[in-house]
Amino acid sequence: MESKLVIYNTLSRKKEKFEPINPPFVGMYVCGPTVYGDAHLGHARPAITFDVVFRYLQYLGFKVRYVRNITDVGHLENDADEGEDKIAKKARLDKLEPMEIAQLYTNSYHRNMEQLNTLKPSIEPHASGHILEQIEMAETILKNGFAYESNGSIYFDVEAYSKKNHYGKLSGRVLDDLMSNTRELDGQSEKKNNADFALWKKASPEHIMRWKSAWSTGFPGWHLECSVMSTKYLGEEFDIHGGGLDLLFPHHECEIAQSKVATGKDSVKYWMHNNMITINGQKMGKSLGNFIKLDELFSGKHELLEQAYSPQTVRFFMLQAHYRNPLDFSNSALKAAEKGMLRLFVAMETLKKIKSSEDSTVFVKDLINKMYDALDDDFNTPILISHLFDAVKMINSIATGNDTIEANDLFYLQSVMNDIVYVILGLKGIEKSDDSNEKLSEVVNLLLNLRMEAKSNKDFATSDKIRNELTKMGIVVKDTKDGFEWSIE
Repeated sequence: MESKLVIYNTLSRKKEKFEPINPPFVGMYVCGPTVYGDAHLGHARPAITFDVVFRYLQYLGFKVRYVRNITDVGHLENDADEGEDKIAKKARLDKLEPMEIAQLYTNSYHRNMEQLNTLKPSIEPHASGHILEQIEMAETILKNGFAYESNGSIYFDVEAYSKKNHYGKLSGRVLDDLMSNTRELDGQSEKKNNADFALWKKASPEHIMRWKSAWSTGFPGWHLECSVMSTKYLGEEFDIHGGGLDLLFPHHECEIAQSKVATGKDSVKYWMHNNMITINGQKMGKSLGNFIKLDELFSGKHELLEQAYSPQTVRFFMLQAHYRNPLDFSNSALKAAEKGMLRLFVAMETLKKIKSSEDSTVFVKDLINKMYDALDDDFNTPILISHLFDAVKMINSIATGNDTIEANDLFYLQSVMNDIVYVILGLKGIEKSDDSNEKLSEVVNLLLNLRMEAKSNKDFATSDKIRNELTKMGIVVKDTKDGFEWSIE
């Protein structure tokens, strides 16, 4: 299957032509959430980023197996090898079973993902459901001489691995620096070197989540689960591994090393990482008071929010920045996204009503080629959206009679705009159940009918005042021979 798609590979640090290992099959693994709390703004970006990747690959005709994991065990505080399990800690605080916590927040995450209109993955494995496979992979790594036992725990030997392989090739870290600069932690003496990481941890007496192994009663290290589940469901070599930039080191670096030792192969062909979200220029964090849950974002119930923002608005806002660029969240940016999105939806409704002419004065194919070129250039959604707004101008110009479009061009424009806006970008359009959109249309139409009545009575002062006030609000009014049309600019 021939495609013009190029993807930026974090590993090579350059754009590469996308050529699947076994076309038309594409294997894609994305790191999912650790389910110990409600999904927040940071969870939305990888979900939307890789949803668009999933959608576009399917649109191109590839058969995609999209695996997104759920971490429900082994992820310790501060992403370290010591401390309390994040889920177990939440369970202790809330006086619930750990799996109750995991299920509660998995359900919450699924509800938020549905609100954001992300497609469900093909497979969604849980770390707790693959303990035996994690023990088996740890045994293989130990047998191959790249791990060691210490006080019932198993640690990956980074120094031994680095004698034959490049540890740090994904993140650009230098091993000597890692050996000397990794901060000291309680229990660090169990390790040969600071950079070594846990494949299996012996559970302390108070640790709730534990399983039996040949070494100890304990639990798997956080990094091991993704190596196990990705290769189990996608094979020892697969196409795409994605996640947030915060996972690049140590999580993904450790995955590369584990999988290479366990399988003898470089498992992943293309590594993709979405960048982080800041809020008003600051890194998002609970301590800064700018940590916004998705439910708070959708309801407007957070001190930093000036209003509620619909899931569609949040999705469109995130697509306006390239996934590899940082994205700064602010009320003004979200309001601008909301306004622009509504303008796009109004144009989509207008496009349905346009009638064809004998010839075209617009260049539809050139514009559509630019849209596909943007998608093929590492899923460049901001450039794509700029071309969509060029199409909005084209649609409005045709609707007001300033330009014409012949039947084939009209059909092509309608079908491609529908595919890109709804199928690939995953927007829903103006929903009939959306009271705010219905009320907006009712109010604007009422005002414009009053304006027409004022014009017929030669009350031009009132007529002009209504038009000018609507213009200040970003609503552009166009008089037609049949009455009026309006759009949001």
